[in-house]
Amino acid sequence: MSAEYNATEHVQDSSVLELPFGTEIHLPSFDIPVPDCLQSVLGTSIHFGTKYMWLEVVAFLLCCLIFIPLARKIRTGEPVKGRFANLMEAMVMFVRDNIALPNIGKEHTKEYLPFLLTIFFFILFCNLLGLVPWLGSATGAWATTIILAISTFIVVNFAGMKQKGVIKYWVGLCPHMDIHWTLKIVLVPMLWLLEFISLLIKHFVLSVRLLANMFAGHLVLAVILGFIFMTAGSAIWYGVMPASVLGCVCLNLLELFVAFLQAYIFTFLSALFIGSAMKGH
Repeated sequence: MSAEYNATEHVQDSSVLELPFGTEIHLPSFDIPVPDCLQSVLGTSIHFGTKYMWLEVVAFLLCCLIFIPLARKIRTGEPVKGRFANLMEAMVMFVRDNIALPNIGKEHTKEYLPFLLTIFFFILFCNLLGLVPWLGSATGAWATTIILAISTFIVVNFAGMKQKGVIKYWVGLCPHMDIHWTLKIVLVPMLWLLEFISLLIKHFVLSVRLLANMFAGHLVLAVILGFIFMTAGSAIWYGVMPASVLGCVCLNLLELFVAFLQAYIFTFLSALFIGSAMKGH
C-alpha cells in the first residue's frame, strides 16, 4: 500500500468526520463526569465526542424514534399500518418466536425479550450505519462490542441468580459428581474455576466475533478502494477503477447480509446463554 493511502485509517475511530474532496467536520466533544465510586476505575471523567460514539447515539435515537410510536399504537390496540411498520413488527416477532422462545422458554420470554430486542436492533442499526459511505460501524470497535458483551454477561448471571438463588447458582457452576468426598475436595474447586473461566471466555468471544466480522468487512472495502489510489496516474488505472468500484458494490451487498446476520448471532447466543444460566447443567 502506498504511503499516500492507509486502509486502516478508514476503519479506525476518530474525532473528525472525513468527507469527499478533503472536507473534514470536527465533531463536538465534551467530558462526562464520573461518580466518585467509579473514579478509581474510570478516572474523573469520560471523554465523549468520537465518530463511533456519535453513531451509537444515532443508533439509539433510531431505536427510540421507530419503536416508541409503534409500541404506543400496539398498546392502544390500533393495527400496524404501512410497509415499514409491518417490517419492524415482523422482525420483532422473529426475535421473539425464533430466538427468545426456543432458548429461554415461554415462561420467561416476556421478561427478557426487551433486552434481546434492544441488543438486536442496536447492533443492527450500528451495522447498517457502517454501510453509509464515509461514516463507519461502531461495532467495528472493541470498546463497543465488549460493552455489549458485558451487558449480556450481567443479564445472564442475573437470570441465573434470580431463577436459582445466588448461592445455588454460583455453586451450581460445577456439575454434580457422584465421587468420594476426598476427590471432591480437589476436583470441585478445580472444575468450578474452569467453569467460571469458561463463562468469561464465552462472553469475551461474543464480543470478538462481532468485532472481527464488522472490522474485517470494512477493512476489505477500504483495501479494494485503495487499489484506485495505488494505480492513480498509470495506464492500468482505467481497468482497476471500474473493477474496484464493482467489487465494492458486490461486497457491500454481502455486508448488508452480514449486518443482519451478526445482529442475529449475537442476540441468539445471548438468549442461549440466558437460557443455559436458568436451566443449569
